[in-house]
Amino acid sequence: MIGFPRRRNGSRIIIKTPREITIMRKSAEISALALKHAGELIVPGMSTWELNREIGNFIKNRGAKASFRGLYGYPGNACISINEELIHGIPSKRRYLKEGDIVSIDVGACKDGYHGDNAATFFCGEVAQRTRDLVQTCEKSLDDAIAQAYSGNRIGDIAHAIQTRLEGGGYYIPEDYFGHGVGRDLHEDPSVPNFGEAGRGPRLTPGMTLAIEPMVNASTRETKILRDKWTVVEGNGKLSAHCEHTILITKDEPLVMTKLV
Repeated sequence: MIGFPRRRNGSRIIIKTPREITIMRKSAEISALALKHAGELIVPGMSTWELNREIGNFIKNRGAKASFRGLYGYPGNACISINEELIHGIPSKRRYLKEGDIVSIDVGACKDGYHGDNAATFFCGEVAQRTRDLVQTCEKSLDDAIAQAYSGNRIGDIAHAIQTRLEGGGYYIPEDYFGHGVGRDLHEDPSVPNFGEAGRGPRLTPGMTLAIEPMVNASTRETKILRDKWTVVEGNGKLSAHCEHTILITKDEPLVMTKLV
């Protein structure tokens, strides 16, 4: 989950100890399992409130807490955003999924004081090929970003990889919302933009834990926030997509902590 646009306070990047990483790996696993479970539940006619309830129960039954509930006042266990909703969709008993929707679900779990964070965009039934292309390009941009997450590289290398894939596909990058560090706090330094110049920004160091989360709009980089003061939508009302993994920078290749084996 990205809570707010980029923070402008001084950077304080936290390097995790081996003990902290062990705890985080459990939280990340629960987050990943909860996201997988949510995706398997999606069917036409289901309300986003029902989906939210199932996610919360899944996390609770594994001895963890839903990271998002109450965060900055957010009312749900997960962010559930449909079609033109980019991020922070609030679950509702009056919002029902229908055939052809795309559903972006952002889930975090906190266990023993540390968070895991991940997101994916799912299909509700059959969708048009252009819709599938949008979501798959978002997913590929996350793969490209992780491929740059090596010790000695910089945040800008991650950002540039995402930008290259998304804009190369003819899509638009919302510029106000970022990935972030993650650990004891859900949102830590550094910010991880989805656009930028390679070779710039903080250097990646073993022990850094990042939530990398590409976000993409179909027709404009502009976004709007709805009257609920949470839900962010594509500026022209077209489709958007969102995906995310929590990763660990190591001395060797990056470890995707929210990837299920």
